[in-house]
Formats: sequence, C-alpha cells, structure tokens
Amino acid sequence: MAEPVSPTTAEPAVPPEVEPVSPTAPDPAPRRSTPSRIVAIGDLHGDHAAFRAIVEAAGLVDAAGVWIGGDAVLVQTGDVPDRGPNSLLILRDLMRLQGEAAVAGGQVVALIGNHEAMNVVGDLRYVHEGEFAVFRTDESQRLRRRYYRENQEMIERVYRWREPALSEDQIRRLWLRETPLGGAELLMAWGPDGEIGQWLADNPAVARIDDTLFAHGGISETYSALSIAEMNARTATAIAARDGSPEAIINDPDGPLWYRGYFLRGEPGELALVPPADAAPEVDRVLAAYGARRIVVGHTPSLGGIRILLGGRLMAIDTGISAHYGGVRSYLEINGDAAIAHIVGEGENP
Repeated sequence: MAEPVSPTTAEPAVPPEVEPVSPTAPDPAPRRSTPSRIVAIGDLHGDHAAFRAIVEAAGLVDAAGVWIGGDAVLVQTGDVPDRGPNSLLILRDLMRLQGEAAVAGGQVVALIGNHEAMNVVGDLRYVHEGEFAVFRTDESQRLRRRYYRENQEMIERVYRWREPALSEDQIRRLWLRETPLGGAELLMAWGPDGEIGQWLADNPAVARIDDTLFAHGGISETYSALSIAEMNARTATAIAARDGSPEAIINDPDGPLWYRGYFLRGEPGELALVPPADAAPEVDRVLAAYGARRIVVGHTPSLGGIRILLGGRLMAIDTGISAHYGGVRSYLEINGDAAIAHIVGEGENP
C-alpha cells in the first residue's frame, strides 16, 4: 500500500518482466466450490491490535485469538509488514491460524504483497523501528557486519537497480542507515531459510476461491495471458532468488503485487485517478480470462471504507487499517451471492 491516493507519494515501482516458470512453485489456493463464507482483509502494515479486532469481529477467532471460524475462508491480501511495529505478531498469528483453520475444515490464504517482496529483497526503507527492535540483541552489531560482508554483491546489485551511479562506499553508508541494529536478523528471518521466508515460499500472489479472484494489487491485462499457477510460479521463483531486479514479477508495476491500473494511471509522478467506469473494460476482460465473477484487491487505499465498484465486479479493500494511516478497520464478507463491507465497530459499509 502506498500513501493514500497521492501520485507524489507512491512507492517506487519498476518496469516489466519476463522470467522462467519454476516447476516447484506453489499452486494457487484451492478452488473450493461451495465455501460457507469468505472473509477478506486488506493491508495491515504492522497493526496487530487491528488485525485481532477484525478477525474477532468477523467471528473467525475467540478473545484468545483461537480459530472458531469453522469452514470459513480467511483471505489476507498482503502487506502485513512495514509502517507499523508488530508485523511479526500478525505473521505468526497467520501461520498458527492456517493450521487451526485446516483442522476445522476452514482455510487461511495469505497473499504476497509488494511490502512482503520488499522485505525479501532487502528494501527496508519502510520498516518501522519497532520491527528492528524485535530482532535486536547484543550480537546485532557483529551480525550486521557479517551480513553485509557475506551479501555485499547482492546488496550492491539491488541498490544500483535503484540508483545506477552509486559507488561502493555510498551503497555501504546507505545500507547501514537503512539497516539499523536488528536489521540483519530481520533480513535473515525473511530469507529462504528464515522463519518468515520459509512460510512465505508457500504463499500465492493470486488466488481464486469459487468465482472470486484475489490479488494484492490487481491483475493487469499484460498478466492475464498467464494462468494463476504460472503467476504464482514466477512469484515463487523471484522470492526464492530474492530477485530485486526491475524485470522480476515481484517488482513489476504491472505485476499482481504492484498493479494500480484499476484506480490510477499515468507516468510515475504524474498518476491520475481513473473513474471506475473507465476501468470496467479491463476488469471485465481480466475476469473473463479466468472465468471469475469478481476481483478483490488491496494496495490502493480508500481510507473511508471498502469500495464495491462496477456492480460488485471490483472490490477495493485497503482501507488504511493500520494506525499509521488513520483509516478504518474493515473486512469484506462474501457469502454466496452477497458481498458485504464491514467497518469494525461501526456496522456495515454501504
């Protein structure tokens, strides 16, 4: 999620991609033919209290945070980390709830958002100080030096994708500034062998459940030529390689983690709002490509509440839930043909 609909504050995005498909990548979330209820929650950005309040209000967990949702499906559309201090608590809740829900016949689907990808590739510019503090120990100084030494080539490559003219010394100083003590441990946790990285490897970028598509940013027409399995395979390959290149699907502004074309269009720095009716042809072609009825996305914020657009074919559920944004706590409930937008503490959102 970027700062609320301001074309000048959007996070840096980078140009398009083509990369090989990994045969070992995870399949999309299973397509359940008759889920009893789907609850979708947008960008959380480190606000664990908000997450707990929402899943409890939705009847998915009890006051202790234990799954009571039966065979319901919870979809979190990505961007758990950054901006707020308690991402790790949310991530561990999601890990635990996946197991608890499965035992009860339910499901927890945690999509990969652009901020998950940024943490994987080592872009820590939006990490809250509280996140570093969680990982900080007496060994952090030593570990940070070792991490830089062992990963210098990768670090320099990522920084030069952002700014090609940077010298080795400039990169080292920038990295140290953006990676305070505790940062090396955080990077290791998000790495392929880390607690978060191992879990993330099994998570999709795009899921279809019954006749509903879910993605963090959206599916552009460029990517609608690919199957869901292929998009997830490319994402898994890029995540495993910690690929910070502009060509990787996890960095592509037209890719499912970054796409904002349903709502904003134009050149970087000159983005303009797109009236919903203007987005309808693209949305309809994307839905037709996957035989879906609707698409649910986060990433592009609407601080007043969930927006149900185009007769219910497009649903935007990033409502700035985190205290960082000051939006509203919300969730989308899909039950059969009905889709209801809830604001926690204030009933339903029309």
